[in-house]
Amino acid sequence: MSAQDVVKETGPKMESVIEDFKRKLANVRTGRATVGLLDSVVVDYYGTPTPLNQMASVAVPEPQLMTVQPWDISQLGAVEKAIIAANLGLNPSNDGKLIRLPVPPLNEERRKQLAKQIHEFAEEHRIALRNIRHQSNDLLKKLLKDKAISEDEERGGLDDVQKLTNTYVAKIDELAKNKETEVMSV
Repeated sequence: MSAQDVVKETGPKMESVIEDFKRKLANVRTGRATVGLLDSVVVDYYGTPTPLNQMASVAVPEPQLMTVQPWDISQLGAVEKAIIAANLGLNPSNDGKLIRLPVPPLNEERRKQLAKQIHEFAEEHRIALRNIRHQSNDLLKKLLKDKAISEDEERGGLDDVQKLTNTYVAKIDELAKNKETEVMSV
């Protein structure tokens, strides 16, 4: 294994952290109804935890309203309980066939909470990137110790891994900043 191999393996790992961060950001409410808001909802479906989107159709007929229609009508109550338990700040109302979820506009306090949550997600993912960098650096140092690569190759590899880390941390910062701007705009 060479220093270039270590750097090549580091890139996709860091890219997967960015993808996970994007998924987390999609679940943060911005005052508009989106289907992604309910991605984190898991329903107890006959004793089996099941993601909501695998047992019901979710639609957004209006910008401030979502509808959830379970394919199995007998699970309407369980779906309603799961939405409440997910603590998304939504109050479901059902008419026996369909659950309506009005999305209230965000107040200033809730916007600040969401901005804080975005910062926490960003920090978690920065830490994940640093952990990947640490693993790659350890691998490079082990290769040097085992005399598989030269000191120059190790130094170059460490520099490349650091450049990758800086690039991906900048991506996380930019995504977080954009989402925070979206949340804070009235």
